[in-house]
Order: sequence, then C-alpha cells, then structure tokens
Amino acid sequence: MDERRKARDKALRTQDEVIARHLEESRRSGELARAEGFGKPLPEADGWDETPGEFRMPFKILRNAGVAPPEIELFHRRAALRKALEACQSDEERLDIQRRLAELEQAIALRLEAMRVTGKL
Repeated sequence: MDERRKARDKALRTQDEVIARHLEESRRSGELARAEGFGKPLPEADGWDETPGEFRMPFKILRNAGVAPPEIELFHRRAALRKALEACQSDEERLDIQRRLAELEQAIALRLEAMRVTGKL
C-alpha cells in the first residue's frame, strides 16, 4: 500500500510539474493574455460551487449529461436569495428574505441528509 501511495504521489508531482511548465510557456508566449476572460473577474456563482463535496462529482456528471438534479435548482434559489438579501433596502423586505432563505436552507439540509443516508442521488 505504501508503495502505491509513493507512486501516486510521484505521478501527481510529475503532473503538477508538467502543468506548471505548460502554464509558464503559455505566459511567456502571451497565449494566456489572449485567452478569453483573461483579466476579467470570474463569473458569479451559479449554485454548483455550493454543492457539498461528496455530491460534486455525481452532480457534475449529471450536469455534463444535461440533467440537473433538483437540488441544484435549490442551490440556484439560495444564491438568488442571498444576492437579494444583500441588495434589499427595507427591514420588512430583509425579514421576508431571511425567512424564505431559512426555509430553503432547511429544505436543502433535509434533502442532502436524505441523500447521504440512502446513498441515492
């Protein structure tokens, strides 16, 4: 087992070195500066980055297949509510958004816990 770990670590180091070398060559040649989106801020979160670690790979596979799990829609709604909360002006509006966000957070937590327990996506 220890030998496999050493081999894997060596392969990862080698892979990191290849990637670093390629990035440096691209930087020197100006290829990176010509890349789409260079120097621009990263796109805003769409909910996918809020996916818990153990669900990221299965959700990504489904996403790439064009099938979004219903939980992703909940993540989108949560991101939208958080953005609305930052922008709200009145206390009444803030309380309403906070209430809706709390309900949504609870629904997400229950759904993800059910998925963890049953092992089903």
